[in-house]
Amino acid sequence: MTRRKFDTEFKTTIVNLLHSGHTMKSICSEYDLKEATVYRWKKEFKTETGAFKDEASLAYENEIRLLKKKLKDAQMERDILKKAVSIFSVSDR
Repeated sequence: MTRRKFDTEFKTTIVNLLHSGHTMKSICSEYDLKEATVYRWKKEFKTETGAFKDEASLAYENEIRLLKKKLKDAQMERDILKKAVSIFSVSDR
């Protein structure tokens, strides 16, 4: 099964239908779409400008999300090592 590609105009139309009061279920059944796809489009849609985010800003947001996850992991590792050092230093005395 091949992945379908949708142009920005179609995505904008779908999101506008969703904002105008149509239900998610009716839009998905009428246009043969999955709800997850429409939710992603809704999230990507910039309501203040009425346009989708460009690829550069999406890539930037993904990089920020990845870096935050790496920072959280590094902080957790640091905390574990601090606890281990304190446990071993107390038992050596």
